[in-house]
Amino acid sequence: MSVFGNYARYYDLLYRDKDYLGEAQFIHRLIKTHAPNAHSILELGCGTGNHAVLLAKEGYQIHGVDFSQEMLQKADSRLSQLPPDLTSRLQFSQGDIRQVRLNQTFDIILSLFHVISYQTTNKDLLAAFATVKEHLKPGGIFIFDVWYGPAVLTEQPTVRVKRLEDEEIIVTRIAEPVLHPNKNLVDVNYQVFIRDKRSNTVEEIQENHHMRYLFKPEIDHLLSANQMQNIKYCEWMTDREAGLDTWGVCFIVQKDG
Repeated sequence: MSVFGNYARYYDLLYRDKDYLGEAQFIHRLIKTHAPNAHSILELGCGTGNHAVLLAKEGYQIHGVDFSQEMLQKADSRLSQLPPDLTSRLQFSQGDIRQVRLNQTFDIILSLFHVISYQTTNKDLLAAFATVKEHLKPGGIFIFDVWYGPAVLTEQPTVRVKRLEDEEIIVTRIAEPVLHPNKNLVDVNYQVFIRDKRSNTVEEIQENHHMRYLFKPEIDHLLSANQMQNIKYCEWMTDREAGLDTWGVCFIVQKDG
């Protein structure tokens, strides 16, 4: 989403410890289980293209969409370093997942890293799910993860500090959450400090991320309104049942045939 624009330059460093390979393999296994003949993927909220590249290596044809032009510039830069046979399976374009229309349908649609939870109003959610309906083939599979309401309210968000560095910079990110239980929202206020190792100068970036936590009944309603049905939901990256301690829950849904 656009809120990432200011620190897209530091995004890959901030999430360097994220298990992109493990996540791509998790998605690949889900696809092989629920849509073994799938070939084409639309990724809504593709970021800098990490998941897309790894899934393209599995043989999928992937179109990634992101609102942030800065993210897409990094994704395109990543393409320039890949062999032609891989780049031929990848395409990135700018668009808002609530509005984008590609005049094309896909076997699989992905929306990962809580992109759906960035749709904070009912109107936003309805628009995003309408986009999925428009682009998913009959019988196709939609895979997405969300902040799961029962866990958010049980294990309420707390202040977190993350520090990472590379050869040039040291990044410190402080996340201070504010819970709005009557709106099903969490405001995550970020302060990001970037220290240049050579000059020792420090740049500060402030961001406010509005996150919607979701419950299964409202997701079921959104799916029903868009001719889709839930076929599985579980803790992200595992098959563990979703519950009061599973903040990240993955939904696997199918469009009616």
